[in-house]
Amino acid sequence: MINRIVRLSFKPESVDEFLLLFEAVKIEIANFEGCKGLTLLQDAYALNVFYTYSIWTDLDALERYRQSALFSETWVKTKLLFNDKPVAYSTTVHQLVK
Repeated sequence: MINRIVRLSFKPESVDEFLLLFEAVKIEIANFEGCKGLTLLQDAYALNVFYTYSIWTDLDALERYRQSALFSETWVKTKLLFNDKPVAYSTTVHQLVK
């Protein structure tokens, strides 16, 4: 499994527009082949900063999503709202401690 974390920093006046955009596509992303979960997190201190956390079966599934029309169309709209470059991490779980 691949855990994908993407930090997204928006212009403060664009937060509501981003939330509407995310609401419109979240089910399609979550139902994309290979996606096992999708969560949107908001920074507790910087309210214009969000993180998407998604779980993918493997890197190939993530890459198919990144090459899809869904991603391209969504990304074109989303990147217009940024006030900083996004930062993405793809990780695997090495060890889980309970």
